[in-house]
Amino acid sequence: MKRFWTDVGVEPADGGWQVTLDGRPIRTQGGAAQIVPSRALAHALAKEWRAQGETVDPHAFPLRDLADYAIDHVAPNPAETVARLLPYAETDTLCYRADPDEPIYRRQRDLWEPLLIGFEARHGVRLERTSGVIHKPHPPETLSALRAALEAKDPFTLAALQTLAPLAASLSVALEAIEPGADPDHLFAAANCEQDWQAEQWGWDSEAERARAIRLTAFQAAAQFADLARE
Repeated sequence: MKRFWTDVGVEPADGGWQVTLDGRPIRTQGGAAQIVPSRALAHALAKEWRAQGETVDPHAFPLRDLADYAIDHVAPNPAETVARLLPYAETDTLCYRADPDEPIYRRQRDLWEPLLIGFEARHGVRLERTSGVIHKPHPPETLSALRAALEAKDPFTLAALQTLAPLAASLSVALEAIEPGADPDHLFAAANCEQDWQAEQWGWDSEAERARAIRLTAFQAAAQFADLARE
């Protein structure tokens, strides 16, 4: 698609902010008004449009895609997104570790335990740790508390979490990634601990490196989206 606009603007609209192209407000891919909750996010969306050349790259709009998803899919039924996110607590990667005599165990413990301890303190919950892949359920009150925490999130934050949790295979990592001052690179590296360990032992594969880089970029964008929507 060829570039069809000259000027990109940001204007207030209905208690939020919107991007305009040559004075015309942008709509979502589903046809709704694309109104976002913060001026900072609107300016970040506008930057994506300004960065386009004469030929539009449809893959260069990660923040726009998240905004559209929040408006078109999450906002009409937030409970559906909450229901999709909760299983990432039940099978949280950070809770499933190698046996203590395996070399990777120490790295998992050193990377994961501080994150889990901080997460538990923040949310007032207890997550069960185990070795191996046999499911070990968390206390019912933990899942209830996490459900309540998710239900309190706005559609834009839930949209970010819907990207973060699958990439990390972890709800704890996803929720930590949307906290003010979070370090997305560190959190992604923690969630990717096992894959990185294997690569260190057997060598990096160029295709695997490329896939990791794509996943990291998506993780960073989702964390940034949540941060901008909150400002």
